[in-house]
Parts: sequence; C-alpha cells; structure tokens
Amino acid sequence: MTSYLLLFRNASAENGYAATTQDMADDMAKWQSWIGNIAMQGKLVSTAPIRYEASIVDNSGVSSDGQPYKDANSVLVSGYLICQADSLEEVQEWSKTCPILRYPNSSVEIRPIIPFSTN
Repeated sequence: MTSYLLLFRNASAENGYAATTQDMADDMAKWQSWIGNIAMQGKLVSTAPIRYEASIVDNSGVSSDGQPYKDANSVLVSGYLICQADSLEEVQEWSKTCPILRYPNSSVEIRPIIPFSTN
C-alpha cells in the first residue's frame, strides 16, 4: 500500500476561513462519516483541521503577522488527512465525496508520500 497526503484547500476571508462557525458545525457529521468510512477500512493514518493563524519562515526571516500563505484566489490549506490505499484512483474516488467540495474554490490535493527512513 502507498501512503497519501490529502490537503484540503478552502477559500478564506480577510482574517479567517470563509466558512462560518455554523457552517463548520453543520458539516461535522458529514466529516465524521467521510473520515469514518476511510477509518473503517483500516486506511486512516491521521487527520486534523488546521488553525488559520500561521508563522512563515523564509530566506528573509520570520513573518510574525499571523497571516497564513494564500494563493492568488485567497485559497489556503485548511486541513489534512494521511491515509494508506492500494491506488491513487481509490483515493481520488474517496476525495470526490469530501465535504470540503461543497464550498466554492475548494479542492482536495492528493500527494503520494515517499517513504523516508529516519534511522
């Protein structure tokens, strides 16, 4: 099996996610069901939402304004999931029903993870 990283991308507002607290509460059961389906197959490794606040380190130093990196359309990573699957196509099929896709400009980016020994 191959490990995959799924990055959940969603639109943002000026100082937070575009989805409201109520939107997130309304979606909780959908997320639990979607993630639960992967977990019941024994293929879930880990998952979590990501807080909006960020610190960015680059060649010029540390940005401490608390603002995350956003692409040109104010889309940013809002969560992740690491899973194991038999094929990319299997993960693509799961991703087609991801609750994040109900929001405009949202997406699921799927990246295979390269095994890396730390020994």
